[in-house]
Amino acid sequence: MKGNLKISIVFLLVFTLFACGEKPVFTSYKSVGNSWHRDSIVSFNFEVQDTLQPYNMFLNLRTNNKYEFSNIFLIASIESPNQQIKVDTLEYIMASPDGKMLGSGFSDVKDSKLWFKENYRFSELGNHIIKVEQALRKRSEIEGIERLEGVTDVGLSVELTKNQ
Repeated sequence: MKGNLKISIVFLLVFTLFACGEKPVFTSYKSVGNSWHRDSIVSFNFEVQDTLQPYNMFLNLRTNNKYEFSNIFLIASIESPNQQIKVDTLEYIMASPDGKMLGSGFSDVKDSKLWFKENYRFSELGNHIIKVEQALRKRSEIEGIERLEGVTDVGLSVELTKNQ
């Protein structure tokens, strides 16, 4: 009985620690089907209510065992209410050198939380549009991969930075 009580207390403490953590101020996933077409732009609308607070932003990718590359290139943009657009070309490592897919998950489906912006301050209040598109190409080819197999969902998380 004492062993079960100790286990219950430890479980309760761990649960309380995770439950009190910072939650995203915005999180959303959008399905791209079983493959992400090179012309498909995934768009997220995010309402900024504080320009003094820094945010961390993450791009979230859900992949399955059909994803055959060790990296991915993405083009991401942030459009402010005054139509000012900031564009980034990003590369992320998706697999370890031995070919094992990175990310969390116990099956063939992996969730990857990828840094997009760290301590980012929005310049104005209002609706911002974040757009993401895949830009993966095979070596020595000009055209991008038309259908990127194995990417099923694209997401965005916006979190308040933790005070240090």
